[in-house]
Amino acid sequence: MKFQTARWPRGRVVYFDAMSSDVAVQIDAGVAVLTLNRPDQRNAYTAEMGALLSRAYRDCDDDDDVRAIVVTGAGRAFCAGADFSGSASPFDAPDADSGFSASPIDPAAFELRKPVIAAVNGHAIGIGLTIALQADLRIVADDAKYGVVQVRRGVIPDCMSHWTLAHLTNLGVAAEVLLTGRTFTGAEAVAWGIANRTLPAERVLDHALEIARDIATNVAPMSAALSKRLLWDTAINGYTPREVAALETQLHQRVMGTDDATEGVAAFLDRRPPRFTARLSAEWTPLPEPEV
Repeated sequence: MKFQTARWPRGRVVYFDAMSSDVAVQIDAGVAVLTLNRPDQRNAYTAEMGALLSRAYRDCDDDDDVRAIVVTGAGRAFCAGADFSGSASPFDAPDADSGFSASPIDPAAFELRKPVIAAVNGHAIGIGLTIALQADLRIVADDAKYGVVQVRRGVIPDCMSHWTLAHLTNLGVAAEVLLTGRTFTGAEAVAWGIANRTLPAERVLDHALEIARDIATNVAPMSAALSKRLLWDTAINGYTPREVAALETQLHQRVMGTDDATEGVAAFLDRRPPRFTARLSAEWTPLPEPEV
């Protein structure tokens, strides 16, 4: 799968596959916007879309010009779920050598170092919602429908949703969403802890971009990366409070006294935007094991 690139004004870049534009990527002022781009099919998920989104995640995470990522959908839907328009069902039995995975987005959004915001601008059903559940933040449209409906199609939920939902909410909410497969509203998503906030559909992307631009302008990239990895690695590895305390201490020792720590304080005192210079591409070191 080959990507082509085109330079837009003000440093903006668009990536798209030579044979498909199922995912469009725009980068501007430190923010990458990844758009699921099949609006005539309500952005129904295909294997090509999954591969493109995975590639875009990897590219953005490795690009020092990207400090925050927004995922959204073209048109009036975020993603209506699996694409049933072809001659074969996406739920047909896979060939033994097909490499099938129920978690086709690799890496998942929570495995990146950059903050990922899902701007869920319309309906998010099935894998459309389970992809969004992997983001760090979710802004959802208040007049759209949401649901992990796979149990009503004779299969089971995907994209690690048995883990993400239980960690974002609780087992009771996860059970209701996953075992009933019913759809729910944006207000319910916020009440359950699935979404951070719900807004009119036309405001969802703008609000997500506002958050992303604030991160890109005011948050040190290394600090954001370390904090995100500690947050999610704690959930993944089941760290105890004392193990988290030990890691927080080790990571403080890594960033205290750096140029960015000096700049962050100076910018705050001078009441100006900070000019952070640490580059993840050259300076990133994975989190250590906790030393308790």
